[in-house]
Amino acid sequence: MKLVVVAAGLTQPSSTRLLADRLTEATSGLLPEPPEVRVVELRELAVDVANAFVTGFPNTRLREVIEAVTAADGLIAVTPIFSGSYSGLFKSFFDVIDNTALAGKPVLVAATGGTARHSLALEHALRPLFSYLRAVVVPTAVYAAAEDWGGGGDPFTDGLGERIARAAGELAGLLARHAPEPRAGARADGRQAEDVEDVVPFEQQLSALRPPTA
Repeated sequence: MKLVVVAAGLTQPSSTRLLADRLTEATSGLLPEPPEVRVVELRELAVDVANAFVTGFPNTRLREVIEAVTAADGLIAVTPIFSGSYSGLFKSFFDVIDNTALAGKPVLVAATGGTARHSLALEHALRPLFSYLRAVVVPTAVYAAAEDWGGGGDPFTDGLGERIARAAGELAGLLARHAPEPRAGARADGRQAEDVEDVVPFEQQLSALRPPTA
């Protein structure tokens, strides 16, 4: 199972990447088997995304990232909130992806900001964006304001931790339901065991057609 994490933080380290890592860890821990995780830092692709808008074509590096996102079984998308909405880089990246490529894909949306007053951006900006792309957005969206991050041994307060756990559980549940299940008796080559057992060798079929000898 492949899980891709898109983080649009602009600094290093960033609270956006920290939230993305916490969501990834929580989701992975709830799946039957550890997923193959890939984290995409959009700040490293800023020039590639801008060039894609100018030329109309993504370069090799950006195209490979887009293919990873569209081929993933699930997606975690995290952005900082600027001026009451997602960052321009975050929006631009998803603008260069075909608007049908994420159809049916389970997505967990999350955001970070300096104040809790921007938390509604998840509902009036991020959720409509992925709904337009026909992705399946989990019910719980996670917002982390500056005051949500605690000190000491616990990197986040109980309230944020509970939201992370709930959202991760919803995404893990969708991923489990979307995972393909092997059919009973299936072999490694994809053929059914009973199909293999019922195969009659050609020589045996040929001898059955020959007339009996005296």
